[in-house]
Amino acid sequence: MSFQLSGIFVDARGLMCHKRPFMMDQGPGDDSMEFGIRQVAVGGLERAELMQHLAQSGVQLNGFAKQLLEHQIFDELVPAHNLTLTSRNLQQLGLDAGATLPQIFERAVSVGLKLCPAYAGPYLRLDFLDQAASDDSVLSAGKKPAGSLTIASASVGGEDFPRGFYLRVVDEVAWLRGYRCDDTNGFALADTFVFRCR
Repeated sequence: MSFQLSGIFVDARGLMCHKRPFMMDQGPGDDSMEFGIRQVAVGGLERAELMQHLAQSGVQLNGFAKQLLEHQIFDELVPAHNLTLTSRNLQQLGLDAGATLPQIFERAVSVGLKLCPAYAGPYLRLDFLDQAASDDSVLSAGKKPAGSLTIASASVGGEDFPRGFYLRVVDEVAWLRGYRCDDTNGFALADTFVFRCR
């Protein structure tokens, strides 16, 4: 798949993290304005405790999320610490529709953002239970679901292992879901990812 940056020029300073959310026109399906800049506490919980918190908060998991939660990254207790997180869609990153994960991540890093640690997804789900509900209730359709926020993180497994987590609220139920895709899968302009601020 050929790829080039769009003709949109994005001020790199605007893509860095500030004390207030990055402001731009909100397009259809744009979840980034809702997310803003968030300080999220992560770590400090063993797997069983984390699973208990998710269950007590009414968070539902799909099979891929359960696979990720069984990964060795959740075997060791990560010391509690805070992450500053923000979200960007492809348009805000100055990318064309059809950009792949490697291209999205490379572009984000080039404008001063960082990938999230792979264990951040469950903690962000607990922090962001007030996420707006999706416009549709289809849970899986072979593409990035409407109203979802994908945690931008490095893969922790092989091709057959889930790539990472995403957050979604469907019919007033908060979901922590895992997903699989390869490096050729293209994303839409409004598809939104969560990154760590430098």
